[in-house]
Amino acid sequence: MTNNNNTYGTFNKRTQILTQVDDGSTALTTFATVAEAKSFFYTDAALAVFNECCTELQWSLVDTTGLKYTMTFGTKGGPVAAADDWAGQFTSRTTALINAKNFLKNSTQIQNADSHLF
Repeated sequence: MTNNNNTYGTFNKRTQILTQVDDGSTALTTFATVAEAKSFFYTDAALAVFNECCTELQWSLVDTTGLKYTMTFGTKGGPVAAADDWAGQFTSRTTALINAKNFLKNSTQIQNADSHLF
C-alpha cells in the first residue's frame, strides 16, 4: 500500500512502460492480470519499494505482454533532506536493488511515457 503523505501535494509524476525483450527465439509471456505482469517484471523487493515510497501509484496492462505504471511522490514535510524524502528514498532504494541485481526479474525494455494513467 502506498504512503499517504499528500498534505503538501504530490510531485515528480512519472509514467513508464515495460515490455519484454523479443529475441525471436521464445514466445513472449502473456498476462491476464496486472498482478501477473508485476510479478513477471519486478522482484518482491522492488514492488515493496514502489508501495512504500510512492504516494500515488497506478498500474495497467499494455496489450497482454507489457506493463505501464504512473507514480507520484508526496513529501514528509518539514525540514527533510531531499535524499530522505519519498522520491529520494525511491531513487536510493531502487539503485541499491539494481546494483544487487534484485530489481527486475527478466530482460526488460523500459521507456518513459507522457500519457499518464491519472
